[in-house]
Amino acid sequence: MKVTEHIDRAAETLFSFEVIPPVKGRSIEELYRNIDPLMEFNPPFIDVTTSREEYVYIDRDGLLDKKRTRMRPGTLGICAAIKHKYDVDTIPHVLCGGFTREETEYLLVDCQYLGIDNVMALRGDAMKGEKYFTPTEGGHTYASQLVRQIGDLNKGVYLHEVVETDQCPDFCIGVAGYPEKHMEAPSLKTDLKWLKHKVDLGADYVVTQMFFDNQKYFDFVRQAREIGIEVPIIPGVKPIAVKKHLQLLPQVFRTDLPEELIEAVLACRDNREVRQVGIEWAIEQSRELKEAGVPVLHFYSMGKSDNIRAIAEAVF
Repeated sequence: MKVTEHIDRAAETLFSFEVIPPVKGRSIEELYRNIDPLMEFNPPFIDVTTSREEYVYIDRDGLLDKKRTRMRPGTLGICAAIKHKYDVDTIPHVLCGGFTREETEYLLVDCQYLGIDNVMALRGDAMKGEKYFTPTEGGHTYASQLVRQIGDLNKGVYLHEVVETDQCPDFCIGVAGYPEKHMEAPSLKTDLKWLKHKVDLGADYVVTQMFFDNQKYFDFVRQAREIGIEVPIIPGVKPIAVKKHLQLLPQVFRTDLPEELIEAVLACRDNREVRQVGIEWAIEQSRELKEAGVPVLHFYSMGKSDNIRAIAEAVF
């Protein structure tokens, strides 16, 4: 079922979360152990991230050979496994970075075969060690181009031909939104214009980047509605878990942390206390968002579920 259909049928705010594929060589059972405790909250869908490729250096007789690799492959296989095990919709993240247009088309065809109805269309980050995003040769530069390709496929328009069929895919397309603007956007107003462009091309819903001040989400939604973005805008929530998040999250995601939260984290004696502060802050965030009638509360689990479960127990 499509994300938009889940939202339309729901009488109250839904619970969803995102998981990360295990590193190569690790079992999927570890992932299941983190999903199991969250299933009692009846998530209608689970997102599965896709990692960018990165460079590794292989020693060949004293010479270093530079190769590209993915440390966390298997997004589509994990989507299929979770869908089968839990009877829940799964949403693979489809990236521009690291994929040609042909590879993207093959991935989408496989999604159709597996009965996957939703995809999250993202540009992706720059490769590790690179400051700026560089498009893959033969791939897309912008998420809007990816949205267009998925929309074309929904109409039976493939890259090199139009396929006459009554069995076209009908993907529900999710895109990212940034309440504090994308780090590369010159302004929030410009960023919102690009978001509207993605919606005009066929995006069906938006999931926001993490934020720690709900007013920034409410302002973002208001401004989005004012320029004609009418699709559901799902807030993304991440609980602070370790003290270094005070530096890491602003650096990586360009998000501001409220002074009250910063002071509470700095007062902690260890990361166990930090984790509790993060849980309590996210509970208050989530309660306010739920009371405001958001369609879904979407949690960034980062591979761990104990803190997400504690939040869900308090909110749902």
